[in-house]
Amino acid sequence: MNFLTAILIDDESNSRNALQQKLISYCPDIRIVAECENGEEGINAIETYKPDIVFLDVEMPRMNGFVMLQQLQHRKFELIFTTAYDHYAIQAIRFSALDYLVKPIEIQALKEAVDKARQRKQVDIPNQRIETLLHNLLNERNHNNRIAIPSQEGLQFIELADIIYLEAESNYCSIYLQPEGRILVSKTLKDFEELLPPAVFIRIHHSFIINKNHVHKYLRGEGGQVIMRNGKTLDVSRRKKEEFMKAIGY
Repeated sequence: MNFLTAILIDDESNSRNALQQKLISYCPDIRIVAECENGEEGINAIETYKPDIVFLDVEMPRMNGFVMLQQLQHRKFELIFTTAYDHYAIQAIRFSALDYLVKPIEIQALKEAVDKARQRKQVDIPNQRIETLLHNLLNERNHNNRIAIPSQEGLQFIELADIIYLEAESNYCSIYLQPEGRILVSKTLKDFEELLPPAVFIRIHHSFIINKNHVHKYLRGEGGQVIMRNGKTLDVSRRKKEEFMKAIGY
């Protein structure tokens, strides 16, 4: 059996013990090489052992998980966050295509996260995910964020500001980018509606989500239409009109 080495970083001993027991019982190819109760210990353990996977608690005293990541020199590992509640940074974690587990950790969710980490170790570059997360957190206020988009080759990282609009195509979604670009993604429009910041991205129709910063003109009508900066005209549904007008300040 090819083992994957792992480090557990959590200030709560009960949480570390519970995760350890679940990994031993349900993920037998994971070998735990260190357990740490704070960020300082975590940095030392990662630099020493250079693990395949790090399970990292989001909130810890003195140094939280994100500050710890910023101070690391070695980031070539798969990262799985653990959190006791719906943390403010969950959206940034999801944008970066990183996994997180909500405590108490469910066995199936743990197994799925480990399986994905195992697959990524074979074909992917985990560093880029972590760099994207840190970029997103540092630039959260001005929405200068990147989002990780799955592709056949792996992941494509794009700036949110470059997204003009998204269009539903059955169980897929087309993302239209500036200056001229299109990406077809095997996610639904609903997936992106839950992921993208609602202060910028507006669902105007069952088929469209738009970036309000790329709206060039609004044409009145029962629902109306928007003309985007790339020249595309999109329908606004009647039931979404009020929400759209409020979002653009009218």
